[in-house]
Amino acid sequence: MRSDAATTGVITVRVNQRPVRIVNGASVAVAVLAAQSACRISVTGENRAPLCGMGTCFECRVTIDGKAHQRGCQITCIEGMEIRCDE
Repeated sequence: MRSDAATTGVITVRVNQRPVRIVNGASVAVAVLAAQSACRISVTGENRAPLCGMGTCFECRVTIDGKAHQRGCQITCIEGMEIRCDE
């Protein structure tokens, strides 16, 4: 279900194929956290999540609409965006 962000201030994106409703203007990293997902898994098997929030640490890397290695903290969500984490 899609909402009208102009009137409700809420949009829907998909994180790992699950719909997540978030505030319009939120970053992809926020959507991943709202979905209670890890952005990626480290080489030792640990969940990784955003750390710096300004694009320098690359801990928030996700695939967005099929484009890999995007820094989630630097990208604003848009209605219908597909986000895939390396869980």
